[in-house]
Amino acid sequence: MNAPNTPSPSAKILSSTVIIAALGYFVDIYDLVLFSIVRVDSLQDLGVTQPEELLEKGVYLINMQMTGMLLGGIFWGVLGDKRGRISVLFGSILLYSTANILNGFVSNLELYAWLRFIAGVGLAGELGAGITLVSEVLPKEKRGYGTTIVASVGISGAILAGVIGEYFHWRTAYFVGGGLGLLLLLLRVGVYESGMFARTQRQKVAKGNFLSLFTNGARFYKYLKCILIGVPIWFVIGVLITFSPEIGQALGITVPVSAAKGIAYSYFGLTVGDLASGLLSQKLRSRKRVVVLFLLLLAGIISLFLLAQGASEGYFYALCVALGFGGGYWAIFVTIAAEQFGTNIRATVTTTVPNFVRGAVVLLTLSFKELQDTLGLLETAALLGAATLAIALLAISTLPESFDKDLDYIE
Repeated sequence: MNAPNTPSPSAKILSSTVIIAALGYFVDIYDLVLFSIVRVDSLQDLGVTQPEELLEKGVYLINMQMTGMLLGGIFWGVLGDKRGRISVLFGSILLYSTANILNGFVSNLELYAWLRFIAGVGLAGELGAGITLVSEVLPKEKRGYGTTIVASVGISGAILAGVIGEYFHWRTAYFVGGGLGLLLLLLRVGVYESGMFARTQRQKVAKGNFLSLFTNGARFYKYLKCILIGVPIWFVIGVLITFSPEIGQALGITVPVSAAKGIAYSYFGLTVGDLASGLLSQKLRSRKRVVVLFLLLLAGIISLFLLAQGASEGYFYALCVALGFGGGYWAIFVTIAAEQFGTNIRATVTTTVPNFVRGAVVLLTLSFKELQDTLGLLETAALLGAATLAIALLAISTLPESFDKDLDYIE
C-alpha cells in the first residue's frame, strides 16, 4: 500500500505521520470521554431519572465501554504486530466512528450499553498504533517530542467534547464525534508504514504473541509495571472527574457541578501537563524522574480536591484543571511502554497497556460504588487514590530508564 519509511537524523518532528496520529488521537479522546460528559442528559432522556440510578447505570455503561477497550486492546495490538500499524489506524477509527454515530440513534439502555462496548473496542487501537508508529519513524533523540505532540494534541479533543456536550444535544455530540472520525480516514491514505515493522516481516520471529508477555517472568513484571504507572491518571478521570457532580455535592458545593465542565477543565490541565512533562523529559533526558515528580504532585492535588469542603464553583473547577495537570504524564507513560519492548511485540504492548489502564476503571468504579456506602464517598475516593499512587510509585521506581534507547530490536 505505502512504502515503509525508516528513522533518520533529519526526520521532522512535525511530519505527516505525527500530525495524522495526533489528529486521530484527538478524535479518539473526544469519543472516549463523551459518555462521561453526556451521561446524565442521555440517561435521563432514556428514562433513568433517580439520582442513585444515574450513578448505577452510569457505572454500568462506563464499564461496558472499558471492557470493550480491554478486549479491543488485545485484538488491535496483535493485529498491529502481525499486519502493521497502518491497518490498526484505519480499522479502529472506522469501527468507533460508526458506533458513535449509531449511539446518536439509541432508544433504550441495553442498546446504548452494547454500542458503548463496540465503540470501546474501536477506541482501543488508536493511541497504541499511533505512538508505536511515531516512536519507530522518528530518530531516538526526537521521538519524545513526537509522542508528546500526539498525546497533547489528542488529549485536547476532550476540551472540544466538553464544549459540544455542554452546549449541544447529546445525540448531536455523538454525531459530531463519529463524523470527525470518518473525515479523518481520508487523511490517512498517505501515511507510511514503519520501516522497523517492515524489517520484522522478513524475519522468522513470532509477531504479536500476546501470551509471550506472561510466559517469561521478567517480561511479565516489566509489562505489569508499565500498566500500573498509568492507573492514577484514569483514577482521576474515571472516578474523580466522571463523578464530580456527586463529589461536589458531598463537598457541600452549592452550585451543581457540571461533568462536562469538569471534563473540559481537567483535560485542559492534562494537555498542558503532557506538554510540560514531555518537554521536561527531553530536558532531563529521563522518563522515570518526570513520572515520579508528577505522581508526587498529583498526590498533593488529590488531597486538596477531596478536602475542598464548601469550596466555590471557581475553586472547584480550578482544582479540576490542577488534577489534569498532575495527571499529565500520559505521553511519557505510553512512550515508556513503547520503549520497553522489541519491534515484534511493541504494538501489542503499546496498545494493550493504556487500555488495561483504562480498563482498570472497571475495578475502580466498582470498588468506588461498593465501598462508598460503608466508608463514605469522599473517604472511598481518598483510599483508592492513595492505593493507586503508592503502587504507581513502586512500579516506576523499579523500571529501567528508556530514554534514548535504540528501538530497532526484537524480543
